[in-house]
Amino acid sequence: MLNSSCPPEKLHHGGRLRTAAKRYNIPLEDWVDLSTGINPNGWPVKIIPAAMWQRLPEDDDELIEVACRYYGAPSLLPVAGSQAAIQALPQLRQQSRVCLLSPSYTEHAHAWQRADHHVTTVTPEQIDDALPDTDVLVIINPNNPTGAVFSVEQLLDWHSQLAKRGGWLIVDEAFMDVTPKQSIASHTASPGLIVLRSLGKFFGLAGVRVGFVCANETLLAQMDVVLGPWTISNASRWVAIQALQDYGWQERTRLNLVKENERLLSLLSQHNLPPDGGCEFFLWVNTPHAATIHERLLRQGILTRLFNTPQSLRFGLPGTEVEWGRLSEILIGIADIRK
Repeated sequence: MLNSSCPPEKLHHGGRLRTAAKRYNIPLEDWVDLSTGINPNGWPVKIIPAAMWQRLPEDDDELIEVACRYYGAPSLLPVAGSQAAIQALPQLRQQSRVCLLSPSYTEHAHAWQRADHHVTTVTPEQIDDALPDTDVLVIINPNNPTGAVFSVEQLLDWHSQLAKRGGWLIVDEAFMDVTPKQSIASHTASPGLIVLRSLGKFFGLAGVRVGFVCANETLLAQMDVVLGPWTISNASRWVAIQALQDYGWQERTRLNLVKENERLLSLLSQHNLPPDGGCEFFLWVNTPHAATIHERLLRQGILTRLFNTPQSLRFGLPGTEVEWGRLSEILIGIADIRK
């Protein structure tokens, strides 16, 4: 286990395309951005009614009802992307012992450290041993970037152990939409079980900044007070309602993401970069040559996500045939680098 007591600086993630374009002097429109893990063919946003821009948001619209139906949650709170919840949750507890996966999405650890909680990181195999000394366990399911998946039964067992002493299990299901039967959102009426969901990845709507906290009513009320009014714009609420009810698009997209993921797996494997993990939205390649490969790709206008611990790369899905062709061609050009 690793222990960290010093809050890190502001973190940077995938999607910093403008920075890369300036650094490598390649026009923005000439880049293939594979860094974010976002569905590149997201829900087609319809024309937003003009009235949406002229009123303050109203929380008695259909959004909660529609979202509860989509996620199967008894109750939830809409928030400005799951990032808003990640930052707010540490404010709702006294100083706690928080256990997180490593590697995983680093904003979780950052938020708990910044709020002066005691944070440790573990591998999936170490969770059972760490649980007796843990107040809050944070799981990303499927994990980002490794793609590790935790069963409903395992998660509920961990939650049961934590809840007996007032602990929490937080499950970030940002990449769960393709496999909804693996979600535990339907169990979140139980105290101490919190599930985070978002429209950013599956729906490809990161820009609308809409997420949801699924939890018991008491915790949701506390978070609502912390976040304050009007966390989501009227326009974003309207888009979310339409997207969450478009069941035909959702089903077609689930099938397409599985197909495209298999295509990416085949492409990377053909070029001596067989993935070590991932999910339908991305694949993860663990290699000591990650930084070199990342740099070579950058010079050719391909942006991936580089991780330092361990040295690894995350490849998102290309969005068009042109982008698939670019990636294939450039991978051929870096064949001298071996995994």
